[in-house]
Amino acid sequence: MTTAHNILIVDDEAHILQVLSLKLRNCGYSIATAVDGEDALHQAKIDPPDLVITDVQMPYMNGLEFAHALSTNKETAHIPVVVLTARGHTLEASDTNFPNVRKVLSKPFSPRGVAELCAQLLKDVPARNIGKRDVA
Repeated sequence: MTTAHNILIVDDEAHILQVLSLKLRNCGYSIATAVDGEDALHQAKIDPPDLVITDVQMPYMNGLEFAHALSTNKETAHIPVVVLTARGHTLEASDTNFPNVRKVLSKPFSPRGVAELCAQLLKDVPARNIGKRDVA
């Protein structure tokens, strides 16, 4: 059976989901996607990913609310979060002052840079058997 790290990508922009999903799948990761924080939180509670990449500005539940919700749930508090923010949308340090937020990246970003960051953040996390994941 194949093993891979599971990454949940959350963004309401289809092209961001597509670019990141393609790049990270090509790097050997198993990918799940969501278009808003509510859907992502539901997915993360059912099948916690090894890493989350989330946009800030999304409908229903924004990325910061999502990261906070993950950090306060004992089953998901350990999941590292990378926050993506649009150019010009400045975040204060206090906006992302959750124990699970590891990095804030501004758009546009380098897909290769995101892949390298994922590898760095997951280097000490054991990969899992892949099964129902990769449902983007």
